[in-house]
Amino acid sequence: MAFKLQGAGLGLRREMLEDVLPWLPGSVDFWEVAPENWIPLGGTFREDFNHCVNQAVFTTHGLSLSIGGPDPLDHRFLHELKQFLDRYNIALYSEHLSYCCADGHLYDLMPVPFTEEAVSYIAERVKIVQDILERPLVLENVSYYIAPHQQLSELEFINAVLSEANCKMLLDVNNVYVNSINHRYDPYTFIDGLPSERIVYGHIAGHYEEAEDLRVDTHGSDVIEPVWDLLAHSYRKHHVFPTLLERDFNIPALDVLLDEVQRIKQIQQSVHDNKQQGVA
Repeated sequence: MAFKLQGAGLGLRREMLEDVLPWLPGSVDFWEVAPENWIPLGGTFREDFNHCVNQAVFTTHGLSLSIGGPDPLDHRFLHELKQFLDRYNIALYSEHLSYCCADGHLYDLMPVPFTEEAVSYIAERVKIVQDILERPLVLENVSYYIAPHQQLSELEFINAVLSEANCKMLLDVNNVYVNSINHRYDPYTFIDGLPSERIVYGHIAGHYEEAEDLRVDTHGSDVIEPVWDLLAHSYRKHHVFPTLLERDFNIPALDVLLDEVQRIKQIQQSVHDNKQQGVA
């Protein structure tokens, strides 16, 4: 099953359906949904989703796999997920490199310890998931606020997981920026250290400035200029990968979201043109 993502995408939430139907905006190249929010739905919501999927390319970004958690993988959920992906012919499933279950659901994304033991543990679980889904599992770098039992740097940990699990990466550029402020590292150096061949697509979003040295990844505001600049750098360093705008709270008018999707396209085109002309 081939990856079909290209250009600039937008996350689809149920509350947006009234604005985007009956015809999805042609300026959005692909859409992303959290499968947990759509699998249980029937009736009008399922009809609307069918109508959407028949018009455009879709990908998925999960919320509850808990790939790094201590609880056993939820095989029932994985088989339901496979049925969902098969039904709509969706090639990609991505998840957070974190965990959200530990003797029950925690309702938050918790950081995995940056250790060699965790690398091996996650790699084995990735292989199980891929075998069940019969698709690659794409892992996203997450924002985090504490780093318990840290033996490796964040970059070393991510690279080790990608290598040992032999899986692909969803590069969340806003998360890199947020973490760089909260943990005081250079986001450009971090981006430069990632393996280009692993990056399948990207995310970009807004965040909340809690304090001068604390950012919170909220997906609830416009993307700020330093994050746009970091996205452009990511394209220049690696390649112009498909990129999706996330907006989960304080959702503005559709035109505002489409303006940010267009900004992604403009940056992609600018970097592509400069590379063609041999400009760094």
